[in-house]
Amino acid sequence: MSITILIVEDETAIADTLCYALATDGLLPHHVTLGQQALDLLREPAALAPALIVLDVGLPDISGFEVCRRLRQFSNIPVIFLTARSDEIDRIVGLEIGADDYVSKPFSPRELVARIRAVLRRPPLAATVTELPAAASAPTATAAARFELRSEEARILYFGQSLNLTRYEYALLKVLIERPRQLFSRAQLMDMVWTNAPETLERTVDAHIKSLRAKLRLLQPDDDPILTQRGMGYSLAAL
Repeated sequence: MSITILIVEDETAIADTLCYALATDGLLPHHVTLGQQALDLLREPAALAPALIVLDVGLPDISGFEVCRRLRQFSNIPVIFLTARSDEIDRIVGLEIGADDYVSKPFSPRELVARIRAVLRRPPLAATVTELPAAASAPTATAAARFELRSEEARILYFGQSLNLTRYEYALLKVLIERPRQLFSRAQLMDMVWTNAPETLERTVDAHIKSLRAKLRLLQPDDDPILTQRGMGYSLAAL
């Protein structure tokens, strides 16, 4: 069965080149030119079900960043950003809102196909976190009072309400829940969560913590379970 890759790119020459490279590698490309067109397509339950999305940042209707933000409200399909900008801040923003990789133009179509294959080979969400020792793997009662970890479903409930998390938000929160009160440095979290993204910057941890806190506050405005130890790292607080 062919693996479908959705390409959201308004430059026809770039899209045609990428479609050819994907087809040559045995993948099935599907091309659209607008961000809203892609979102409408992905919201249809019986429509296209791509394994990955190559998403241009500079689309003519809405930016690729905004497309990704809206997409993450209902889907965790892997996203690779394609952009003419290579600034570090753009990479951080892209990763913060849930992208899996970031490729700058001009690019080699063969390299991009290789990156797509690498993302597709990543393990499912429930297996992305480095396993913890058995003695420390079970959440304590205080952590369980807040969170319910459903690893088989790659879901986390917060005071009984399901959190809508990206791939790395889920993996990061899972680590904290499994070892409540333990202080983790940024480097430790990078090693445990971003095991398949070695080029990711350490400040991406801060961006994901910020995003997690915002999602937790939406459900419980008076609760702030993630503690920051300035200059040291993060831990999950007692209830």
